[in-house]
Amino acid sequence: MSSLYGAMMIGVSGLDAQSKALSVASSNIANVNTIGYKNGASDFATMLTASSNSGDISSGGVIARSSQNVAQQGLLQGTQSTTDMGISGNGFFVVSDATGNAGTTYYTRAGDFTPDASGNLRNSAGFYLKGWPLDSNGDIPADRTNLSDINIANLSGKAQATTKLSLHANLQASTAASTYTAGDMAAGNVTPDFERTVTVYDSQGGSQPLDISFVKTGANQWSYEVSYKGDTANISGSNPIAMGNVTFNSDGTLATPAGALNVTIPWAASSGLQPQNIALNLGTANGSDGLSQFDSASTLISSQVDGALFGNLTGVTVDKDGFVSAQFSNGLTQKIYKIPLATFTNPNGLGSVSGNAYTASVDSGNAVLNEANLGGAGSVQSQSLESSTVDLATEFTKLITTQRAYSASARVVTTASDMMDQLLQIVH
Repeated sequence: MSSLYGAMMIGVSGLDAQSKALSVASSNIANVNTIGYKNGASDFATMLTASSNSGDISSGGVIARSSQNVAQQGLLQGTQSTTDMGISGNGFFVVSDATGNAGTTYYTRAGDFTPDASGNLRNSAGFYLKGWPLDSNGDIPADRTNLSDINIANLSGKAQATTKLSLHANLQASTAASTYTAGDMAAGNVTPDFERTVTVYDSQGGSQPLDISFVKTGANQWSYEVSYKGDTANISGSNPIAMGNVTFNSDGTLATPAGALNVTIPWAASSGLQPQNIALNLGTANGSDGLSQFDSASTLISSQVDGALFGNLTGVTVDKDGFVSAQFSNGLTQKIYKIPLATFTNPNGLGSVSGNAYTASVDSGNAVLNEANLGGAGSVQSQSLESSTVDLATEFTKLITTQRAYSASARVVTTASDMMDQLLQIVH
């Protein structure tokens, strides 16, 4: 009697175990298109009540537990959105279920982030992406736990003041020398033999004209003046703002001055600008990569000016190291955040929560925040999403075997029940 009852209980345990296996397979199939989903598995183990040294085994059964291979890498597929991100290698995005410090921290591989109405990056499950805010030098905080919401709407625009100006020009060697006193060209006492106006940019994104003029003063000798050609009320002090002498070698190459000269624009207090220093590069000594003196018409071959006018935010990009950079309409870029990747000693020990995210547990160990491509962390792939690791063919095969095993366990229960009925009839 007890053996028949035990057989029935074994059948029941088989039904329970196969039901759990069906649940896992169903979840896998349902999440075949879920970004960053990790395939689940059913692990079966025997369950025995007792065993003897003779090898006889008493009634037992089976138990099933579900597990997830969280560490398995999914296939990265390209997308068109610059805020879609996948991870190639180890690590998880650090996310929160609320903005600011009010939310709970979770970890996910689902990188389908888009800006919400406030500009915060949030994935389709509603989790907000966290990152390190960068200072003006592009450095991350010394306290690596200092994370903030990644917001791409806080920057309205950007300008960059000119700090470098270089000239590549030729001054005609056969030009007749003139009598010159410092400041004569700006005062109109001497007509320059050659002059050009170059546009530079101030710290507020405005364009400002600088006139650079030359007059020949002797054999292989020239004088130059740099004058501000805008509203003179914008500057304090005298104009020209810089002047000096240039000499050439007998072969027409530059002799002095070599390298960069300092030109300071003395902005007036009323302009709201601080004095602006510009390194004016006239070329290298004994070279013709800047100023030269050959017997051909004086001409400006090229000029290079850094800085830019004010530009509006046009978008963001993310590189493989996790830097989030803002792009502006004037061609400038600025790194504003860096995305950390959280790594764990045992990622398969993470606890699952709704939204395809995870929490740290005793089995997983604590999260370690690493920079991408450092400390065992993988790289961030922009315009990519990590596909689910579910294999549909495998799951359909599991469905068939699970159904067969469930039917067999049910047959065990009905057979044991019939045998008990027959035994009861004999007894009575």
